[in-house]
Amino acid sequence: MEKIRVAIHAQDYFTRMGLANCLGGDPQLVEASGDNADVVVIAIETAEASTMQELQVFRPDTATPLLLIVGDRWHADISAAAEWGVRAVLWRRHFSATTFMQAIRAVGSGGGYFPASLQGALIEQIVRTYREVLAPQGLNPSGFTNREIDVLRLVAEGFDLQQIADKLHYSERTVKNILYQFMKRFGLHNRAHAVSYAIRSGLI
Repeated sequence: MEKIRVAIHAQDYFTRMGLANCLGGDPQLVEASGDNADVVVIAIETAEASTMQELQVFRPDTATPLLLIVGDRWHADISAAAEWGVRAVLWRRHFSATTFMQAIRAVGSGGGYFPASLQGALIEQIVRTYREVLAPQGLNPSGFTNREIDVLRLVAEGFDLQQIADKLHYSERTVKNILYQFMKRFGLHNRAHAVSYAIRSGLI
């Protein structure tokens, strides 16, 4: 079983030691320094907009996820917090060693762990952004247009440009232009690279 290295930061000694002791209940979790951590745990009292930027000093790099243990109410934009690397939030008043270890394992494997209230807020923000910003421009939350997704899906299935044009009722020139604009926007080199990018993005 691959170890998950966890760095812990808290303002007071007893909170930090209590969190560190929780790690002893799971052989997969090991305490580590901030420089080589897979997950960074930070105990804070209040989550505010300014807090998210201040927490960046604890991350060894921008890919390292954060797990926040929050003592007071949440006052930050949840989507902005996710942009800053927050992948899990636990309320201190509901804290338990079991949920703490579950959250670390989830984040360490590339997932997330949020209270229901914050999940709801995040979903509402996604829906509002799609409805008010993306949909009027023909985009979805990934930044792809529906036409791009359709074309890339058919390229991935092995159809040539003329076949794709026939299936989607476009001209072959339109299909070429859709692919060209997509590759230009995301800095992709060729159709295979474009398909690979779309697959990694989970769209096809």
